[in-house]
Amino acid sequence: MLKGKTALVTGGSRGIGEAIAYKLASLGANIAVIYAGNVTAAEKVCEKCKQDYGVEAKAYQCNVADFSETKETVAKVKADFGTAQILINNAGITRDGLLAMMKEEDFDAVLDTNLKGAFHMIRHMTGLFLRAKEGCIVNISSVSGMMGNAGQCNYSASKAGLIGLTKSVAKELAPKGIRCNAVAPGFIATDMTGDQTDNPLLKMIPLGRMGEPEDVAEAVAYLVTAKYVTGEVLRVDGGIAM
Repeated sequence: MLKGKTALVTGGSRGIGEAIAYKLASLGANIAVIYAGNVTAAEKVCEKCKQDYGVEAKAYQCNVADFSETKETVAKVKADFGTAQILINNAGITRDGLLAMMKEEDFDAVLDTNLKGAFHMIRHMTGLFLRAKEGCIVNISSVSGMMGNAGQCNYSASKAGLIGLTKSVAKELAPKGIRCNAVAPGFIATDMTGDQTDNPLLKMIPLGRMGEPEDVAEAVAYLVTAKYVTGEVLRVDGGIAM
């Protein structure tokens, strides 16, 4: 279905990003794994993509919060793969804390990675999309950006910003045949979420359980292949934000 296409997945070395990389590889896409620090994990994802799905895959270390670094990384991907048609903005961090005690640097760090990082990647990938006369962007937002979450004003703001970014990019680039959508996961079992056994919010999930990274990957795959869908925010949250 995606044979001959190349997909960049930021934060692709673990958790949701890893699951997305495998899902897109299973559909035939070559994978550029963008990672922050764990080269071993990133290389492991690449090897699995190559061995299990027969696609090309390569890892690139990049701080998505850095404008110049993201530009250089996109140039490297272009040199290695020729072009790219798919961008998954999944890289994200948390620096949770109550508003009254939150440090400025913790607010800035989360916005710089989660929101500005997505802008950087879209900004530098758009040229490739325009030249290819096609492109698909999927931003990984969160239900925290739709309903807020106490102790996460920085994270919620970044994820709400991603939704606004998604809709603006979708409107701006649609005439060029470039689509932009978002997925808003709820509570997904990953290293980032940690042990949520005693979290009272779990009782608010209508489906009664946390999701898996693969649940998000399936939604991403749908949006990548849904040619008449743009500007959409698809919740994958067990119903918690409905």
